Amino acid sequence: MRMSHTLAATAAAAAAVGLGLVAAVPAQAAEYSSALKLKGIQYDAPGRDSNKCSGGNTKDEYLTIKNYSKTAKVNLKGYVVKDAAGNKFSFKNSHTLEPGDYIKLRGGKGTDSDAKNVVYRQNCNFMWNNDKDTIYFYKPSGARADVHAYTKKANDKDGNGYITFHG
Repeated sequence: MRMSHTLAATAAAAAAVGLGLVAAVPAQAAEYSSALKLKGIQYDAPGRDSNKCSGGNTKDEYLTIKNYSKTAKVNLKGYVVKDAAGNKFSFKNSHTLEPGDYIKLRGGKGTDSDAKNVVYRQNCNFMWNNDKDTIYFYKPSGARADVHAYTKKANDKDGNGYITFHG
């Protein structure tokens, strides 16, 4: 029974490609093409938003990127993160994630540290909207590694400003 469902699904997918219906596939389907995925986001920094470089809380807004591979090390150099408005951050330096390791991409200014699993955007402006946004994550080749849209109302039931995408 399971095999016939698989064959039917494969046939339907092939027909969709042949008919040009690929656009009907949700954007999240692209996420499985990469070992690196968006684990979660603290899109609303705790406290009152203040983008002052000194004393502000942009460093408390962060995106967690995780290497979900069981064997491959992945270097973040050349990867790009964007939001729906086109704000972007490019990883210009080498940051190698071991299998199962993660890094937090934080707002604000600070010292990047592989030992502390942190990279700073070196920008004190907030990147993520507090009500809704879309996060795009691209490989150095330009291919999409992962994408997630969120809304505060639909995805943050406890209202703490943090959403998990992958466990």
